Amino acid sequence: MESRLDELEVRIAFQDDLLDALNRTVTRQQQEIDLLQQQLRLLYQQIRQEPGEGGAPGAHEVPPHY
Repeated sequence: MESRLDELEVRIAFQDDLLDALNRTVTRQQQEIDLLQQQLRLLYQQIRQEPGEGGAPGAHEVPPHY
């Protein structure tokens, strides 16, 4: 009976360690997702601010040298 109790305690300790590692992984991944979403929003804003085909003609052209 004693060895079975010891085995259960060891298994619980390993499961606790695994759960902590999984929680750290999920937290890190959520931080990365948040960062990627922020970067995507910034890129989307930049694209929307750039003049499209309907923008001022020659807005991105280099002026002629005199």
